[in-house]
Amino acid sequence: MTNFDLSTFLPYQLAVASARTSRDFADRYRTEFGLSIAEWRVLAHLSQSGSVSVREIHAKVDMDKSQVSRAAARLESAGLVAKRSHPTDGRLVDLTLTDAGHVLFSRLVPVALEYQAELVSRLGSEADLFRAALTRMTEDSR
Repeated sequence: MTNFDLSTFLPYQLAVASARTSRDFADRYRTEFGLSIAEWRVLAHLSQSGSVSVREIHAKVDMDKSQVSRAAARLESAGLVAKRSHPTDGRLVDLTLTDAGHVLFSRLVPVALEYQAELVSRLGSEADLFRAALTRMTEDSR
């Protein structure tokens, strides 16, 4: 038997921390705005990117294409996202935030920033180091 301690295994610690953080933050925007994790991620990405395809969102937010597609369909039904044919690739659909989507996202931002401030406070003086490490780990190396 090897000396293996799951509680100190970094991939496990990251997975648990990520899941807990995502769940805790999701509780806030689900309660106040009725959004799922996938819907939040699509809205957040569109707020930063403008018009993009489901494929592009899938690549950036680490969700299955089907999750992105279902979230986009729900957001479109709610009038928060508009779909249109991609200008150069007829197989793709571009998504954009509607005016209502921008308004909703502007209401979400204070909730997100408050949650981030709480995380930074919990991390204390190590927050910048942690952020730098996460940035290195999530850089696109493809």
